[in-house]
Amino acid sequence: MGIGAILFYVVAIGYVFVTLSPFLWSIYTSLKPTSEVFTTFVPWKTLTLSNYTYIMGQFPFARWLLNSLIVAVLVTLGNLVVNTLAGYAFARLKFPARGFLFYCFLAIMMIPGQVLLVPIYIMLSQIGWIDTYQGLTVPFLMNAFMIFLARQFFLEMPKDLEEAGRIDGLSHWGVFFRIYLPLASPLLAAQTILTFQGNWNSFLWPLMLETRQHMYTLPVGLNSFYGQYNAYWNSVLAGSILLTIPMVVVFLVFQKQFIKGIATTGIK
Repeated sequence: MGIGAILFYVVAIGYVFVTLSPFLWSIYTSLKPTSEVFTTFVPWKTLTLSNYTYIMGQFPFARWLLNSLIVAVLVTLGNLVVNTLAGYAFARLKFPARGFLFYCFLAIMMIPGQVLLVPIYIMLSQIGWIDTYQGLTVPFLMNAFMIFLARQFFLEMPKDLEEAGRIDGLSHWGVFFRIYLPLASPLLAAQTILTFQGNWNSFLWPLMLETRQHMYTLPVGLNSFYGQYNAYWNSVLAGSILLTIPMVVVFLVFQKQFIKGIATTGIK
């Protein structure tokens, strides 16, 4: 093994250590009893799961978890449908003003999300969607970047597949569902992970839109109960670990397809 390879592994191991250390320390602190929270090292026999049972029993944690799941799943499914169909249309269909509309989507990507918060909030308030699941999901059922990602993916697929399908009598819908969509699993996996993660961890929008406690999502609920209840850092970190678990599971399920999808959609 050469010096270059050794240096590569040293840097990689060091990066893994720096990245995982805060997460591992959070898990460790979440298992400490309250009296030992600020003690650096405690005996292993004193570690306990009581912090996890405490927050799940004393706070509306299950409701917050349900809200987060509903929002993340609905927005992810909506994005998979809308973004994939729009990306396919921009890549494979010819219609008036296709190029202009696509550049409009690219322009949307340049607008900071914070700029849109106030006008979207006013619109949702006028139609009565404050403190509702509609307000948390409908404005986010499409994503300009994901449409761009889908377009790049479908552009790289051989046109011969489409021509063969049309010769066999397939319509545009048939070509899409029977030929292109089965080959788009890397794209769908990348969209699933990125969209689910973004909405699962979303904090600013739910904080603005949801004023009633039973409509809080997990990030907003965890942020509120530290100051609102008699909760300590070990309990807060226990809730943060529980917040992280679903995202880790989703990534582990789709990781291979996710990496392949990112590598084959023109973002190189």
